[in-house]
Amino acid sequence: ELKVVLTGGVFDILHYGHIYTLEKVKEKGDILIAVIATDETVKKAKGRKPIHSQKHRQRIVQALKPVDLAIIGEKDPRKMIKRINPDLIVYGYDQKPFITDYPYIKLKKGIKERKYKTSVIIEKLGI
Repeated sequence: ELKVVLTGGVFDILHYGHIYTLEKVKEKGDILIAVIATDETVKKAKGRKPIHSQKHRQRIVQALKPVDLAIIGEKDPRKMIKRINPDLIVYGYDQKPFITDYPYIKLKKGIKERKYKTSVIIEKLGI
């Protein structure tokens, strides 16, 4: 029986921290589904427009080796998660678990160097 793991994020400007996290998540199961935050969610959560559209971000994440399927999030994450019915939801070390009635874990560590934070990259680029 294959174990399905689910994770999510914005994935606006890919960097080493994203790759590291996706590799660690993939170690937790056989099939990795990555949920890409909608453009609307990015505006609400980050207080800025995404640099790349949700479709663009989905296509980029889908091309990454650890990811078996990249999907765009929905307005009601509970419905989406119920439909996928993952064996495990994996949150990054810097993410707050928001659905806790499914089996989940939070990665204990990640790439904590500030230079790998999307907000720092955006600041350096002057976007």
